[in-house]
Amino acid sequence: MGLSLILAIGAQNAFVLKQGLRGQHVLAIVLTCAISDAALILLGVTSFASISRLLPWLDPVMRMGGAAFLGWYGLRSALSALRSSEALETDLNRTRTAEPLWPVLLTCLALTWLNPHVYLDTVVLLGTISTQFDGQQTSFTAGAITGSFVFFFALGYGAALLRPVFASPLSWRVLEGLVALIMWAIAAKLLFGS
Repeated sequence: MGLSLILAIGAQNAFVLKQGLRGQHVLAIVLTCAISDAALILLGVTSFASISRLLPWLDPVMRMGGAAFLGWYGLRSALSALRSSEALETDLNRTRTAEPLWPVLLTCLALTWLNPHVYLDTVVLLGTISTQFDGQQTSFTAGAITGSFVFFFALGYGAALLRPVFASPLSWRVLEGLVALIMWAIAAKLLFGS
């Protein structure tokens, strides 16, 4: 579940991908993203369940809101898949001089912690979904955190292999189509899951 939510291409993932394509500060970037995600997932699973017990109406409201957001996000990705002609621009033609670590890390932290979607994905959606697995929140949390670490390391270090692929607008369109299907499937699970 955590892995499927993180697949949505956004500013943070594009930044990690670009840093991976450049081969600059990859370990620091992927660790920053994965540890941040782990902290937010843990907060969502532990806090959202407690808040839901105190305010029982909140869980169904958040499910509906989350499903609506995911439906909209899926529609946005589907439209992008049908209409987009963009390709990944990595600025690889610029000089290969590495940027200093601290400005790169600060950019990464800003893209992570100032992004409202990260809170929706990790705290609200994963927190909400975790309430469906009463007594198994530890396993759910470990799985979501593992998915985050696997994704960021694969994205950061696998980026060099993807360089020729994401230079094509068609590959981005296919990816956006897959993202749309994933978002709609999660929205359906939130609405119709037990």
